[in-house]
Amino acid sequence: MSKLGVGVLGVGAMGRRHAENIRRLVPQARLIAVADVAVEPTRRAAEDLEIEHAFASREEMLERKDIDAVVIATPDKFHAQDIQAAAAAGKQILCEKPLALNLADAHAALAAVAKSGVHLQVGFMRRYDPGYASAMKRIEAGEIGDPVIFKSIGRDKDAPPISSYASRLNGMLFYNNTIHDFDLARWLMRDEVQEVQAYTTVAIRPEVAAFGDIVAGVVNLKYGRGAIGNIESYVQAVYGYDVRTEVVGSKGSILVGSLQQTPVTFLASGGGTQILAGHFLDRFEDAYVAEVQDFVNSMLQDRAPRVTGSDGLRALEIAVAAEQSYIQSTACRVG
Repeated sequence: MSKLGVGVLGVGAMGRRHAENIRRLVPQARLIAVADVAVEPTRRAAEDLEIEHAFASREEMLERKDIDAVVIATPDKFHAQDIQAAAAAGKQILCEKPLALNLADAHAALAAVAKSGVHLQVGFMRRYDPGYASAMKRIEAGEIGDPVIFKSIGRDKDAPPISSYASRLNGMLFYNNTIHDFDLARWLMRDEVQEVQAYTTVAIRPEVAAFGDIVAGVVNLKYGRGAIGNIESYVQAVYGYDVRTEVVGSKGSILVGSLQQTPVTFLASGGGTQILAGHFLDRFEDAYVAEVQDFVNSMLQDRAPRVTGSDGLRALEIAVAAEQSYIQSTACRVG
């Protein structure tokens, strides 16, 4: 079987990880090129990965005929236009979350994909995590009965610098972080979220509000078939990268990522009674590899990806409704 020629667009932390995985851990793929407007990091990435081509523009990379697929890992605000450009060039696409930062751009991106006839996979890598994948199998097997309550926690360890907010290159917390939980909320519950109510705070870092962002958020969910849910997001937990999810059903509960059972758990930046990952690239290391492997195999077999553009759109609709709820201080319908 011929290998899938892949180009990676964006060489930040996420793009570098995808490029490294493709180069070293996905034998069915061949990393052809990396591209980014940051010339020196792009050149250095190509040198480290021992590939020939490092481009300073998206257009240069998309012109290559030996590139069959593109992995998009640029800042959030560019995802929709990068998808449209890759689709127009006839490339298969794996795009990091979120699909876009508004619904109009998301629909335009999906329209471009449909017009070109290429495949689009959205980077919700948690679906590929062994823990989440195992939980989904047990839910599908009916082991916890009918899902009733969804609960999810997502806490980053380190506070982003103010410069990252000021650049406005990435979406607010609901788009950049909570979007993963919004996807899990649909996937694990096997139902669509119909209404959200968001509560937010910048109390410990009020300067973040000037950039339309928040430090922490809690989003309550209502589902179409009567279930309910709750998602907590926090960007500066200091003690570690902490992701946990629970689905409570009519016959039992399933919990992913729980802390070890102890009478009392203490967590702080100087150490605690539990050891946690420090970063999402560590916690979901295996999931990122499995995600790219599945994408490559799907493209080589001309098979629709497991995580589609429609999945990206549905999660984005929840994020948009959560942002509107935060702005308007009221419950908002999804979609």
